[in-house]
This record gives sequence, C-alpha cells and structure tokens, in this order.
Amino acid sequence: MKNESFYTRLNADEKYIMKCVYYVFAVNGLYGMIMGSLLPYISEAYNLSDTVSGSLLSSHYVGNLLASFIAGILPIYLGRKKAIIFLSSFVTAGFLLMITTGNPFLLILSFFFTGLSRGSISNFNNSIVNEISNSSSAALSFLHSIFAIGALLAPYLVIGAVHLIGVNGWRLAGVVIIILTALSIFFFSRMKMPEEPVERKKKVVSYDFMKKKTFWILAGTLFFYLCGESTINGWLVKYFVDSGILTIGYSQFLASLLWVGVLLGRLAVSAIGDRFPRIYVLYALTLTTTLFFVVLLASRNQMMITFAILGLGLSMAGIYPTTIAATGGFIKDYPMAMGILLVLGGIGSIVMPTITGALSDQFGIFYGMAAIGVALGLMILCVFLYDRDQKAKAS
Repeated sequence: MKNESFYTRLNADEKYIMKCVYYVFAVNGLYGMIMGSLLPYISEAYNLSDTVSGSLLSSHYVGNLLASFIAGILPIYLGRKKAIIFLSSFVTAGFLLMITTGNPFLLILSFFFTGLSRGSISNFNNSIVNEISNSSSAALSFLHSIFAIGALLAPYLVIGAVHLIGVNGWRLAGVVIIILTALSIFFFSRMKMPEEPVERKKKVVSYDFMKKKTFWILAGTLFFYLCGESTINGWLVKYFVDSGILTIGYSQFLASLLWVGVLLGRLAVSAIGDRFPRIYVLYALTLTTTLFFVVLLASRNQMMITFAILGLGLSMAGIYPTTIAATGGFIKDYPMAMGILLVLGGIGSIVMPTITGALSDQFGIFYGMAAIGVALGLMILCVFLYDRDQKAKAS
C-alpha cells in the first residue's frame, strides 16, 4: 500500500476532476506561452509599434496577477465550481477579440482576459489537486509537467497553422485555442465537487515580515527574475525575426526548445536540488541564466543560439521554486507573506515587457532585449545580498 499511486485511491468523481484539471492545465500552458509566438504576426497584421506590443504582454501579466485576488474571493460568493467556470471563460473571449480586432485598447483587453483566466485556473488547479490528492508531491509535479508540455507545444501549433493556410494561420491557431478553452469550460461544468466553503484557521494578520531585510532581498530576486522570464518568453521570437538573425520557423522552434529546457530543469531541481545548500543552487542558477542570456544576445550563429536557449531554459527552471523555498520561514509565520511576495515579484513581469518595447522603439530591438540582461544582473546582486545576510545572521 505504501507504493500505491495517489490516483488509485480516488473515487470516480475525484478521478474525473483530476483528469479535467490535467487537461485544462495543458491547455493553460499552451495558450499561456503562445503569446510570444503570436506576437510577431499580431504586430504585423495590425501594424503595432513595439511599445504597444510590449503593452499587450504586460496586460496579460496584469490579468495573471489580479487573478490571485479575484480567484480567492469569487468562490466565496459563487462557489468554487461556478467561479472557475466564469473565470475560465475570459480566455475564450480574449482570443475571440484577438483574432477579430486590431483596436489597441481591445487588444490590450484581450491579453488581459487571457491572463485573468490563466492565473485563475492556475490557482484553482493547484489547490484542487493538492486537496484531492492529499498533498501528493507526485500529483503536483505531474500537474506542472503537464503545463510545461502544453507550453512547449505552443510554437508548433502556430507553425502548423501558418504552414497550413499562410500568414493568417495565427488566426487559425487562435481558433484552436478558442475550441480547446471552450472544452475546458464544458469539462469544468461536469465536475461534482463540494461547494461548502473550506474552514480557515483564524490567524492574526501581521505585516511585520515587511520590516525584515531578508524578505525584501528575496522579493527583489523574484522581481528581477520575473522581469527576465516574462520578457524572454514574450519577446524571444519577435527579437530573432525583427533583427533578421533567424527565420520565424526556427525562432518558433527555439521558443519550444526553451520550454523543453524548463521541463528538464524542473525535473532535475526537484530530484537533486535538496542535496546542495540553497544559496549554492541560487548562485549556480542565476549566474548560468545570465551567462546563457548574454551568449544568446551576442550570438549570430544558429548553433550557438540553440545551445544558449537550451541552457537558458535549464537554468531558469529552478530559480522561482528555490527562491520561494528560501522564504519558507516567512510563509509559515506570516500568512500574508506569500501573497505580498507574489505581488511584488509579479510587478516585474508586468513592467519589463513594456520597458523592452519602449526601448526597442527608441533605440532598436537589441537594446530593448539588452535591458533584460541588466535585470538579470540585478537578480545576481540580490542573491549576493541574500548570501551576505544569511552569513551575518549565522555569525
């Protein structure tokens, strides 16, 4: 019984819910990471400036961040099932807007809708899998692996659609997403789950953690990491295409390869990460991430760029979970710490794509991308400060 799979212990209704959330999370990864692959086509089709293009990505991350609050409040009034059905419908509406209008305001709204659904589904799926599987690490690891698989398939959906019908293939890819997300809503509607509000232990709400230097250092690490992650994912394909370094087809392949690296990196960190001191892991990952990004930016050789992209994915994969793990003491002692930390970090993913777009319009896309390198350098500085802070506490 000790080696029994968590899945075999579930009843029929619970098994359906697990199948449902795994399907939905694969779709979540697919449309969450397809933005960067679609961006060059959307920009060209609607004649958008790089500043507007960057604003689209930022709008997606604003929606993703706000979802953390909305997805926590709405179930109290609607119940979990009705709330997730309602929130997951926004992505369908978002892609419908995206493929039918070039109005900048409506495009920004469409990207906001996709982020709102993405964040809400992530919140719901993580909590429901944790609840049903009785906090099985295997169940949660599989959930996030499923997301990564959806993410690495995203560029191939765009490549296949464009190959099939030409430059308007990006709209066909959008139609596929609309169908897949509509199916998500249908599958959610058939779930049988208790709607009673979960009883929460009353805890004293304290913000004393915000007076601690360690918290702000770790928040800074997360902020600058998410500056890099969101902008690399969003701008990678457009950078290679606009700068004339690679064809759009090969650029899409590299966007997928990045997520192959992330998937392998996540599996590696979860397997061996606990064997080394956390600070060594953070140093190794942040330094190699920055190094691979510099190599990527400095290279014009296809083979070297490919190597850099794979290395970048492998290195990036473990920074977020390792940084979150470093905040364990704060999260345990202060219930509000995780929410504040994620908000502060999430601001990085919102502002950086727009900054990159604005710099690209002003000085050229290379300089817009080079700004990511500055953010990654500041991430390393935060890790150094964290190391020094921990040594000071130990002495």
